[in-house]
Amino acid sequence: MEEIDETEAVPQVYMACILHGHRVGISYYDSSIGQLYVLEVWEDGSADFPLIDLVKYQAKPLIIYTSTKSEDSFLSALQRSDGTTEAPTVKLVKSSIFSYEQAWHRLIYLRVTGMDDGLNIKERVCFLSSMMDIGSDIQVRASGGLLAILENERIVDTLEQKECGNASITIDSVTEISLFSVQELTVSLRETLKSVKDIPYILKKFNSPSSICVSTDWASFLKSVCSLLHVNKIFEVGISESLQEQVRHLNLDIVEKAHSCITTELAYVYELVIGVIDVNRSKEKGYGTLVKEGFCDELDELRQIYEELPEFLEEVSSLELARLPHFFKGKLVPCIVYIHQIGYLMCIFEDKLDETTLEKLQDFEFAVNGDGDTKKFFYRTSKTRELDNLLGDIYHKILDMERVITGDLVSHVLLFSTHLLKAVNFAAELDCFLSLSLIARQNNYVRPVLTADSLLDIQNGSEMTVDTFIPNDTKILDNGRINIITGPNYSGKSIYIKQVALIVFLSHIGSFVPADAATVGLTDRIFCAMGSKLMTAEQSTFMIDLHQVGMMLRHASSRSLCLLDEFGKGTLTEDGIGLLGGTINYFVASDDPPKVLVCTHLTEMFNESCLPKSEKIRFYTMSVLRPDNNCRDIEDIVFLYRLVPGHALLSYGLHCARLAERKSKSGRSCVGLMTPLLCCFVVSKGVPEDVIRRAAYILDAIGNNKHVERMCNERILAQDQLYKDAVDKMLAFDVLKGDLDLFFQEIFPS
Repeated sequence: MEEIDETEAVPQVYMACILHGHRVGISYYDSSIGQLYVLEVWEDGSADFPLIDLVKYQAKPLIIYTSTKSEDSFLSALQRSDGTTEAPTVKLVKSSIFSYEQAWHRLIYLRVTGMDDGLNIKERVCFLSSMMDIGSDIQVRASGGLLAILENERIVDTLEQKECGNASITIDSVTEISLFSVQELTVSLRETLKSVKDIPYILKKFNSPSSICVSTDWASFLKSVCSLLHVNKIFEVGISESLQEQVRHLNLDIVEKAHSCITTELAYVYELVIGVIDVNRSKEKGYGTLVKEGFCDELDELRQIYEELPEFLEEVSSLELARLPHFFKGKLVPCIVYIHQIGYLMCIFEDKLDETTLEKLQDFEFAVNGDGDTKKFFYRTSKTRELDNLLGDIYHKILDMERVITGDLVSHVLLFSTHLLKAVNFAAELDCFLSLSLIARQNNYVRPVLTADSLLDIQNGSEMTVDTFIPNDTKILDNGRINIITGPNYSGKSIYIKQVALIVFLSHIGSFVPADAATVGLTDRIFCAMGSKLMTAEQSTFMIDLHQVGMMLRHASSRSLCLLDEFGKGTLTEDGIGLLGGTINYFVASDDPPKVLVCTHLTEMFNESCLPKSEKIRFYTMSVLRPDNNCRDIEDIVFLYRLVPGHALLSYGLHCARLAERKSKSGRSCVGLMTPLLCCFVVSKGVPEDVIRRAAYILDAIGNNKHVERMCNERILAQDQLYKDAVDKMLAFDVLKGDLDLFFQEIFPS
């Protein structure tokens, strides 16, 4: 506790708190944004004042002002620290500063951004009432008193004027005055959960004999436990009665679960650790010390000796040199130093002592050479040996003693590992729920309907991983459970089936989904054969696909969702058609097949010899707008990304290659809707125009049963001429009379 000193450094956040009965008035000013916040809370009589802790945790004030007449319990609550940040400084001011009359006048004549000039008192009251409860005496006293303190300490610029016969204050740096309330529950929880670190890893590190736990580890642990306790406190005091009623109406047990998972054992662990560990001590002292001062008298004594060791060694060096003044005249003065794990040594600079000097100094014994720009030579003397016997390796004595203390602390903390892990698991689950709710609110997701019927009905479903996406419907009922989707490259087939799988998955984990409406039948498994390959996989993409499809065929039930994307590629076309056709026939032959989505370019299997006619199969395609079958301009082809009934016989691969080449030149990215092969072209420099022209020629020749002519250009013609000349020279060469060296020089010029 300290009195106000106008010369002190200006902090960023200033807070004023006053207590009146069970009501607490709080106001704080954030100088970085020039904003004043006002709040009134109701305490239930608890001596701990939990709401005060919650407001302090969010506002993070460095100075708190309160009346000299405040109760001791209230002052203790204001001074209390969570152990992870520096405790706020509490300053006592005269109670008259918080008088209602003075505070009311300061607020009434406060010029605020948005307030018109020339308003009378009634109009000013109305204006301020839109921002705070001007009728609450406790809010008026807290905010007006804080403004008076800020003026007295020159924290804000003020200008005293005369208006209507009363003093008027203009505070330029205050841009607005706003009503402060404890942030929306989800925002408060999300901000608090950001401080929860990986407690299982920290506990594992604590328990590992080979790991060295430093102050940052203990700081992370304390901050995490403190944040978990704050989560529980938010649930205790931060939920309004109306919200509690909604929670009860929805049969949610989140509040009860928080109380059961974040128990008082965590508070005990927190108090236990902060009673032993001082996370700031290592930084303050400049060496690896963690144990709080006053915990162990013997350790405190050793640390005091170590911290005062430089001055002590300087005195001992002076005494040692007093008996040897004639040996070191005109040189750097020797000194006694302490080196960890070696002990105490006399350090001689520049020149090593010669044999004659050592004969006179019989107690000097050479130890080691030193490193650095200045030559150093270290010797043991009778005095350094005495220090070794008296003090020993004091630094490592300190470390060993602290290791014993922290080891005992860790063993006690580990007794509560079950409670800690239970709380962390709850925090992780809560974090997932908050993230899902945040994304659902930001993107206007809808609540899906889960049904026991084996169906899937999605209206205007969209993909959450692509910025721009055309929504599509999905409807799979008793008939048409096998959907075969064709269409060009770059038309969005893969994205569509992934979108369906994501909506089904999100529905089952309790999330809202990206659609206008969704009715989802209970699904036991989602099988995928999407042609993906991990970099560390020891199998080819085709072999991975075979394993995934084999798993699908063996284990899929009528409640499963099966996705096959380009299954059958990676081998001969005939083999791929046979494998894909056999897989679809297997599903068709099933009495109650799963819901199946197939994307393919193998349109050759659409004849009856490969696929039977069945009501279980539905054909869809991603529509493309092409006005003329013979058009070659890529601008004339428009991908609509819309799923429609039917099937496509063309892949438009050349058009996609041209589009990729053009987009790469313009700097635009179309990676989101492309197949992996096209992605590779786009991410690099696009498909070269020469390659596209050659591909078009080959495609046209094969389609018209023409011979594919060898590609020719100037470089290839020049190379052919070189080969022809070389052959002519070989035929004309006289083997019996010719000069071989000259012959080879002509054929292979250097």
